Amino acid sequence: MRFSKMHGIGNDYIYVDAVREDVVDPPALARAVSDRHTAIGGDGLILVGAASFGSNAHASMRIFNADGSEAQMCGNGIRCVTKFVVDRGICDENPLRIQTGRGVLEMEWWVGSDGKVCDVEVDMGEPILGAAAIGVRWPGINGDSQIVACPWTEAMWSEAITAVNSAGTTITDLKWWKSSGVKPTATVVSMGNPHIMFWCDDVAKVPLESIGSAIERHAFFPERINVHFVQVLGRGELRMRTWERGSGITLACGTGASAVCVAGVLEGRCDRAVRIHLPGGELLLRWDASDGRVRMRGPAVHVFDGQWDEAKSRVMHVS
Repeated sequence: MRFSKMHGIGNDYIYVDAVREDVVDPPALARAVSDRHTAIGGDGLILVGAASFGSNAHASMRIFNADGSEAQMCGNGIRCVTKFVVDRGICDENPLRIQTGRGVLEMEWWVGSDGKVCDVEVDMGEPILGAAAIGVRWPGINGDSQIVACPWTEAMWSEAITAVNSAGTTITDLKWWKSSGVKPTATVVSMGNPHIMFWCDDVAKVPLESIGSAIERHAFFPERINVHFVQVLGRGELRMRTWERGSGITLACGTGASAVCVAGVLEGRCDRAVRIHLPGGELLLRWDASDGRVRMRGPAVHVFDGQWDEAKSRVMHVS
């Protein structure tokens, strides 16, 4: 099986042309190829295919996390799909339309000095804000009600920490929420997949490797959730760290950055256009007031191509 390794500011996936390659069991393949010690290594697997009959899209994508679970959308991944489709001559329309689990999204792309796609702006669509539509079971909130700056108390953090510790993981500093300056509220936004945002004074002091999994699987979120801690650097500048549902800590999350932009505007913490710093790099986000749609711009980078031996679960060749 031929594959490409690509990344968007460090959010890396293995990309496979599903038209040419026969992928029988995508979840199993995602788990096999994503292992960073014994395989290709990545945050998951993305299958690039033909669009459904009757759709106005030029291509389609399916995203499988490192644990094999399927996601509806990936902002960094769809930029790389654009590069995959254009650079390989599959389609050179600009704007390019990609069919996703969230519907058909439109990309505008630019090429670098090598003639290859280097930068992509994605129309991420309108955010989903109603609790029922997001699929959240938040006590006292249901239907179309929004979960914006809702209380998340010290007792709730203690409950989450207890759950983590019972699973065998220890958080050494049980007062981390004070040292990091985490605010006692949370906001939930969906960009086709659900995200919860916590605001704090210093994202570096959050023990994300421990608390992320507890929040991801909290009882409020029956379909699990992506977890983000966000620090305000200015009205037009934010810093964030991410625990991604099904993958763990990632260097970047495009749908998460989009949700953070929306949450920041709803809470009055930032402007509608922001530069967001993630561990892997920067993304430019704007939530347009005119049409209510979120637009994200960032790079798409090709790392290498290779061949995967499915029978032996190993890389045969890299170029």
